[in-house]
Amino acid sequence: MKPLPPAVFDRLDLIEWQLCRRLVGCNVHRPWLMLLRLASRLGDWPLWVGLILAQPLLDSVNGGRRLVEYTATALVAIACYRVLKTRLCRERPFITFTGIIRCGEPARDRYSFPSGHTMHAVLFCLLTAVHAAWLLPWLVPIALLIAVSRVGLGLHYISDVLAGALLGTAFAMLSLALFG
Repeated sequence: MKPLPPAVFDRLDLIEWQLCRRLVGCNVHRPWLMLLRLASRLGDWPLWVGLILAQPLLDSVNGGRRLVEYTATALVAIACYRVLKTRLCRERPFITFTGIIRCGEPARDRYSFPSGHTMHAVLFCLLTAVHAAWLLPWLVPIALLIAVSRVGLGLHYISDVLAGALLGTAFAMLSLALFG
């Protein structure tokens, strides 16, 4: 038996689908679509794994400790995110509404809430803000594009992205509190 999503998602879906459809409609501009696809692929894992592995190079004194911190934080975040996603079962916009067309990016699973891409983007931006703030002028625009790409590619609702951002913030703050 398939678990049912909370009723609040039904209401949110009806409120958000028109805006999602409009954002996906911007994809008629090929350069924009290609940019969203690139951002989505970077947010899958390469950017964050690269950032984690670069920690010893960014700080020769604390880099090893940060590598462990970033890895542990990401793994805990992924575990919690997967539990939420598989328990709440909010269908992706392109599944629920035929007016929203998925723009060529594969969905990792059927459910959209919360956005894991956005969670990681915010999580790593906040950790980087504390440890290597000089990277933020490059990282923040990419993180914003990753968040926009999730809605723009028809894979998430705006509330999925906001929830992902809140989760990323919470995990970053927890990590900073635990690891100092």
